[in-house]
Amino acid sequence: MESVRLGIIGTGGISHWHVKQLKEIKSAQIIAVADPNPDQRRRLIDKFNLEQISEFDHHQEMLETVPMDAVVICSPHTLHYQQVVESIHHGCHVLIEKPMACSLEEAEHIIDLAKRANKVLQVSYQRHFEPAFLYIREAISSGKIGKLTSITASLYQDWKHLTTGTWRQNPSLSGGGMLMDSGSHIVDVLLWTTGLKPLEVETKLEQHHTPVEQDSFSTIRFENNVVAGLNIIGNAPCWHETYVFCGETGAIFYDNGKIVLRPLGKEEIVPELPLQITNSDKSFINAILGVHEVKVPGEFAKEVVALTERIYKAAGYQPITPVNHQK
Repeated sequence: MESVRLGIIGTGGISHWHVKQLKEIKSAQIIAVADPNPDQRRRLIDKFNLEQISEFDHHQEMLETVPMDAVVICSPHTLHYQQVVESIHHGCHVLIEKPMACSLEEAEHIIDLAKRANKVLQVSYQRHFEPAFLYIREAISSGKIGKLTSITASLYQDWKHLTTGTWRQNPSLSGGGMLMDSGSHIVDVLLWTTGLKPLEVETKLEQHHTPVEQDSFSTIRFENNVVAGLNIIGNAPCWHETYVFCGETGAIFYDNGKIVLRPLGKEEIVPELPLQITNSDKSFINAILGVHEVKVPGEFAKEVVALTERIYKAAGYQPITPVNHQK
């Protein structure tokens, strides 16, 4: 295969980010888009000069009409499961926006389906390609701060205000609130940088008079006696993302993209980070072409779904997931 023919399912804001990256890849060819909103489709087509592609109201019609090799799924969360199932049944590799599914059961089924069909299933957690988080992961695994003892991970966002009146605050489409949405990236970082398995979870949620949770405060005990605080706040005035990884001989501080390594009893170190060399879309195409393995496989992303589900259950909150699943 010299070129990968792609369809885009869902043409909202995040699809623009994917299309921008895909158009920079010579071996990627966008040939179709599907979205029930014609105005939204037109904005994407006009912005990126995609006039030669086919457009559809429904993804199923696109899959049945246009021969393609892969899809990028950018739709509301509770639609992911069925769209992945149908895409794989039509012979497509799948790159899916976070979260990959709204329940562990869904995640496990689509992983098994992709494996049996020998199709790439990749989840778009972009921090896996960002030098800052690659540095954090390597620093922890190589012992730069000694044995890991605790983590604090926090995300603040004006999510409540930005998502008012959108599908993101409609539980039947979102499956949950801020934790299921932007918070999924933070759960990803917590699991991916440490490689640890969560053992115990306690959580408090606050909806602030909205249909879904806005703020969640969780304490997690991981294996190796590592404790963590996970704070996802959607009722905030702006975006602010911070992490502290403490170990027996030092700590790593991340504050909105700035990293400082503080060895115990020594001067702080500000590491020089390399330039980013790949991204979710480029790595997806390369995985299809056999250049390298899948960088963010479903098997890993499933763990993000599992911990998210545990956090909700610990708070007594049951997100709404799709019904009538196609098996």
